[in-house]
Amino acid sequence: MAEIRLEHVTKIYRPSGLKFLSTRGVRGTYKDYEDKAFVERVSGQEVASGSASEPVRALDDLSLTVGDGETLAIVGPSGCGKSTLLRVVAGLEPLDEGRVLYDGEDVTEVEPKSRGIGMVFQSYALYPHMKGEGNLAFFFKVRNRPPAEMEERIKITSDIMGIGFDTLLSRKPGKLSGGQQQRVAIGRCIVRDPRLFLFDEPLSNLDAKLRTNTRVEIKRLLHRFEITAIYVTHDQTEAITLGDRIAVMKDGKIEQLGTYGQITTNPATAFVAGFLGLPPMNMIQGWTAQPDGTLTSEMGTVPIPEHLRDLVTPGQKLIVGFRSSEATLDLDRGRPGDSLIIPAEVLNAEPNFARHYQLINVQAGDVIFGVQMPLDAMINTGWQVDVTIPPEAVLLFDAESDRRLGYVAPEMAESE
Repeated sequence: MAEIRLEHVTKIYRPSGLKFLSTRGVRGTYKDYEDKAFVERVSGQEVASGSASEPVRALDDLSLTVGDGETLAIVGPSGCGKSTLLRVVAGLEPLDEGRVLYDGEDVTEVEPKSRGIGMVFQSYALYPHMKGEGNLAFFFKVRNRPPAEMEERIKITSDIMGIGFDTLLSRKPGKLSGGQQQRVAIGRCIVRDPRLFLFDEPLSNLDAKLRTNTRVEIKRLLHRFEITAIYVTHDQTEAITLGDRIAVMKDGKIEQLGTYGQITTNPATAFVAGFLGLPPMNMIQGWTAQPDGTLTSEMGTVPIPEHLRDLVTPGQKLIVGFRSSEATLDLDRGRPGDSLIIPAEVLNAEPNFARHYQLINVQAGDVIFGVQMPLDAMINTGWQVDVTIPPEAVLLFDAESDRRLGYVAPEMAESE
C-alpha cells in the first residue's frame, strides 16, 4: 500500500475547455455553455457549481495526506469536487497547480496505468460480454502475463472475497444482482494487487439491505489487508462505518478533517456542523449580539452563554447551533434561567424506532428545526412550546466568516 499526499492542488475547469460525451459516444465541445446557468457534471466529472461563463475551481489549493493503510471517506454536497479529487489522485485529470505523491514519489505526470490503482465505480463498469472470471483475468491478458500468474491471482482473490464468490466467476454480469456485480468489480481491483483503492459512490445503486451487506464486506477487506483507500460518498452512514477519518468538502476545499466524533463534537464551521451528523446540528441564523450580553432576532432575546461572551463583539451577526438531542420542549413557558429559550410552534413528529426517539419539528419565526423527545412523549401539532437549550450545549458561529467562535483545532489543543 502507499501514503498518498496532495500538495496545494488546484484544478480549474474553463468553459472553452469543457467537454461532453454525446449519446453516440463522440466527444465534442459544448456549444451552448453560455446559455446554461450552471455546469455540474461534464463527462461524468463532478465540478463545483458556478457560472458556466466563468472558470470553475473544482479543487482550490487543496492539501491532503492519506496514511498508509488508512481509509479516508470524503463527504460533501453535489458539485463540491469530491469526484474531481478522486480523478486527480488517479491521474485521470491534469493539474493546474500542485503535486500528487505516492510514498513521497511525485506521480503528477505519471499515467494512470502506471500508478497501481484500483477504482470501484457506482456503475460497476464490468465488461458485459465477459463472465466474472473474464473480468478478473482481463488485466493480465492485455499485459500478456503468464497464465499461471493469472490463475493464481484469481484464486487468491476468490479466497479473499469470501464464501460464494467463486460461484460468481462463471456468470456474466447480466445474470448477477447489483450486489454481486459490485463484489465482482471489487474483486477485479483486488486481483491487480493495487497500491491504492479509489471508491466513487460504489453502493449508490444498491437497495438498503444489499448496501448494508456490501458495506460490511468492504469494511472487512479494507481492515483485514490494511488497504489504503479513498472513499467518496453522499451517505454519512457509509462514511462513518468505512472511514478511519472523514473529510468534509465544500467548494473545492476541505472544510474539516478528522474522525466522526472529532468533527461532530468540535465543528470548525457552520457548514460542517449543519452537514455532518445524524441528525445534523440545528443552525438558527439571524441573531445579533447586543452590548448587554444578549442575542436578539425575530424569535426574541436570549442571553449569550457566559463562556462565550468574551468572544462576541456587539453588533456581530451570529448563527446559533445546537444538537436536537441537547434541547428540550417545555410546555410551562417562560421559565427563568441562563438557558436559551426560543418560543416555537409544533409542526409534526418523526418517530425513529431504531434509535428509540421521535424528532419533533418546530417552527420559530421563519425557522424550522428539530428537537429529540422520547417515543412515548405526547406532543400535538399546533402546540405552543418553549425550546430550552442549556448554555453548555450552545455553539456560536460568525455569520460572515462561517467560523465557530472559540474553535480550537485538535492538533493545537494537544500542543497546549
